[in-house]
Amino acid sequence: MTVKLFDATMGELMSISSLEREGEELVIRGKIYGSMPIKAKLPPTELRKLRGLVTLHLAWFILMTLLRPRPRPAGRDAGA
Repeated sequence: MTVKLFDATMGELMSISSLEREGEELVIRGKIYGSMPIKAKLPPTELRKLRGLVTLHLAWFILMTLLRPRPRPAGRDAGA
């Protein structure tokens, strides 16, 4: 599974292929602009800073988004 991040024009900025633990760091592996491999590390000090970015309202939005059913793919005939 790959998670993609997009810019305002829906151009692909980054695809994340894995999140791993390496010692006390979170390691993000993926590709930037679809071709350049990247291995980014988030040490505990930076990871803790995420708490300041995630408000209660945003945490609720994320939780509700994860619990919503997936939309059906377009082009499928409901009667078939």
